[in-house]
Amino acid sequence: MKWRHGFTLIETIAVLVLLMLVAGTVGVTLVRQQQFYRGAGELIQARQEVRDASELMSADLRAISLEDTVRVMADSAVEFYSTIAASVLCAALGDFEIGLPATGGPRGNTLTSFATEPDTGDLALVFRDTADSLTGSRWDRYRIASFSMRADGAACPAASPFAVPVPGAFSLALRTPLRAEPRAGTPIRFLRRSRYSLYRSSDGLWYLGYRRCGAVAGAACGAIQPLSGPYRPYSSDPAATGILFQYFNSSGSPLSLGNSSASLARVSVTARALSAQRLRSGNAVRTFGDSSFVTVSIRNRTP
Repeated sequence: MKWRHGFTLIETIAVLVLLMLVAGTVGVTLVRQQQFYRGAGELIQARQEVRDASELMSADLRAISLEDTVRVMADSAVEFYSTIAASVLCAALGDFEIGLPATGGPRGNTLTSFATEPDTGDLALVFRDTADSLTGSRWDRYRIASFSMRADGAACPAASPFAVPVPGAFSLALRTPLRAEPRAGTPIRFLRRSRYSLYRSSDGLWYLGYRRCGAVAGAACGAIQPLSGPYRPYSSDPAATGILFQYFNSSGSPLSLGNSSASLARVSVTARALSAQRLRSGNAVRTFGDSSFVTVSIRNRTP
């Protein structure tokens, strides 16, 4: 009798079962590794979001211009004017136009400085000394019609003491005529009205959003733009809401919402980020998050 070499049916089935067990074990391990790395990525993202919100809000809140009021003081939103640029007048080019010097001075000093370049709808505050002993001095407010770079000779004539050899002078067009003819060297500040708020997006998640106000139709705010998130949903409970603004005077006492901003000295911002997806932790599947807290003293607050 001639024997044939090979595997019996039972041996083949046993090998296949073992292969399936090994493949299943490897598959489960790979899935768990994938879940771990995805969870770590979600946590890192959540932490980055709260830090982005803190850094962004700190810079803008610190530059609040209190003389132009904080328009909204709410638990989940704040609207205010902030200083975005400063310069000096080089020459008055007409009733509706002012020339500004380039950013660099002849001795390396800065005559025009931008955190953000002014644009149509922003405010220009032109300093004016008054002869009235009761009022002393004041800042005349103008809405900007346009802001652009022009040739130095056109925007900042050579006869002006603030004309510099550095190219890049600026032309500032106003929507209303100058109330008084300013002198060369008159300080000019630029303000932008902005609103930050926690809002619910179309995807059902909550984000920190930014709206620029006053650029269109005078008082209207533009479309909201997401800045960071997602965050926890809005809640009237200060310990649970995604973004919380709190307001304090110079003595550290909290200000009630909607109160006058004249006494505002400090703003605290709490951000509680949330992972965009539900992640597995042991046998439970839930969302993860992180939080941050920052308190900002207003640079331009009144004494």
